Amino acid sequence: MSAAPDPLGRPPLERYLALPGFTPTVLTMVLGYRLRALREAAGISPRDASKELGCSEAKISRLERGESPLREHDIDTMLRMYGAQHELETVCELARRAKEPGWWERYGSAVIPKWFDKFVGLQEGSKLIRTFEVQLVPGLLQTPEYAYAVAEGGFQATAEEVRAKVEMRLRRQELLRRAEAPMLWAVLDWPVLQRPVGGREVMLGQIQHLITMSRLPNIKIQVLRPDCVAIGSPVTLLRFEEFGLPDVVYLEHPTGAIYLDKPEETGRYRLMLDDLAVMALSPAETRKELRRVARDLG
Repeated sequence: MSAAPDPLGRPPLERYLALPGFTPTVLTMVLGYRLRALREAAGISPRDASKELGCSEAKISRLERGESPLREHDIDTMLRMYGAQHELETVCELARRAKEPGWWERYGSAVIPKWFDKFVGLQEGSKLIRTFEVQLVPGLLQTPEYAYAVAEGGFQATAEEVRAKVEMRLRRQELLRRAEAPMLWAVLDWPVLQRPVGGREVMLGQIQHLITMSRLPNIKIQVLRPDCVAIGSPVTLLRFEEFGLPDVVYLEHPTGAIYLDKPEETGRYRLMLDDLAVMALSPAETRKELRRVARDLG
């Protein structure tokens, strides 16, 4: 396999064949952005590429944004067009790996809807997770008891679906303790600590768990000051250090989610998260406040 350089000076794709832990979601994004870099380096417009491929410009956009799986025929056509046929073997192998199901996909749509499936895959491959939560403790920081209470309060889930939802949530949390764990930076709105999800005992256990998790080197937890008024919805920003992938902002609503990756969009949310972190109690002050809340609950 050739180790030809990337048009933008990034490491060659071959390195991803040897790197473990890359999720299908992230691999699809890596390939999409690689194809866009090759197209732009060849001076070919999306319109001309779509004509050669016999498809719409919208499909080219979806492929380059990692929103659609790549077929071997399309890969061959695009690489020939871009003068990068030497990458065919590597790209096809990574495309095959990108089609392998992630561990979370075995739970099915009743437990993990399609619009959330992508988020889990992106989160698994991220290096930094920044999140602001206004209603609940973030899923990555929930105790099993708290997670059960949240799942039971959802949309008419069966007992088996509740069990599976909690099991999957706890499995997702394992990424925070792996060897190369991502950094999690969570800002919680003040009412999150006051809302007794699952009752007093469950909430006490959850607060104690937040104190424990806040001491890990890759986790930073902050709580907004009581006098801060943060009007908005939950937001999560994911950052990747591999292959120059853009930040992705995840915005969830009751029946779906929105994914943003344009710099002008994600930049605004990054600044918003920066402002919230400045307004919030520091991590040390947050631990002190969590201990106070625990005493009140105990």
